[in-house]
Amino acid sequence: MTPQTARKTCVIGLGSMGFGMAASLLRGGFAVAGFDVNPDAVARLEQAGGRGGTSPAEAATGADVVLCVVVNAAQTEAALFGPDGAATTMAKGGVLMSCATMSPDAARDFAARAAGRGLGYIDAPISGGAVRAAAGELTVMASGLPASFGQARDVLECIAAKVYELGPEAGTGAAFKIVNQLLAGVHIAAACEAITLAKKMNLDIAKVYEVITASAGNSWMFENRVPHILDGDYAPRSAVDIFTKDLGIVSDIGRGLKFPTPIASMALQMFVMTAAAGMGRDDDASVARMIAGLAGLDLPGMERDA
Repeated sequence: MTPQTARKTCVIGLGSMGFGMAASLLRGGFAVAGFDVNPDAVARLEQAGGRGGTSPAEAATGADVVLCVVVNAAQTEAALFGPDGAATTMAKGGVLMSCATMSPDAARDFAARAAGRGLGYIDAPISGGAVRAAAGELTVMASGLPASFGQARDVLECIAAKVYELGPEAGTGAAFKIVNQLLAGVHIAAACEAITLAKKMNLDIAKVYEVITASAGNSWMFENRVPHILDGDYAPRSAVDIFTKDLGIVSDIGRGLKFPTPIASMALQMFVMTAAAGMGRDDDASVARMIAGLAGLDLPGMERDA
């Protein structure tokens, strides 16, 4: 496709996930515009060949598909339906694709508001991390009307290795993502607790990582997050504050359903404690630093903290 004939897409939220998705779309031949509250992120998109916008509305002008890759439901609402929201300027009959983790009720509300504007809506939370986003290999847990999937299928195939179409009702994708986030948050907290216990027992934690990743106690999160701890590198790939939000949603849903979530609730408190210690914007592996601080231990990188 030439730039004149390429399908117009827009990505709102150009963090590690959103930028990776925008880059995948550019490689796939789409015309990509984008917006982020951080001007440096917009400039980065422009350097990669995309078009930057000064607001969601400007970036989304004429777009056939808008991908909203922000943090939560409140940001999604502002980005899509606010005074400068994407829904005000995108192509008539286009599709909004919402990727933030949120409650199923919020997703259903946004779908109804999109329909009221004559727009399609796909409830499309994502999983896989920044590396898979950049490679176009995300997992998308999506729900929406078949017509919306038909309009956005080429976009989904460009950003994802696996797209699960989970039914016609918005909110189903959000519910699947909440189950995923319960497990992800618990596994991160457990990984941080385990590697810090190993440090307390004076074990070589690099060797512990080698052994556990070849053993039954391994998890994707242990394998992915513990290298951050070994390197003392807490630059945020996924921040602590993300899991205070997501596990908070788990807790709210459990309370509403009168369903106990004791393990998720304990993990939530570990993330809250880490945020309270001033590490909310740091990598979520910082839970290990919080535990180490309570135990009087130094993990790699903590000497710099001191």
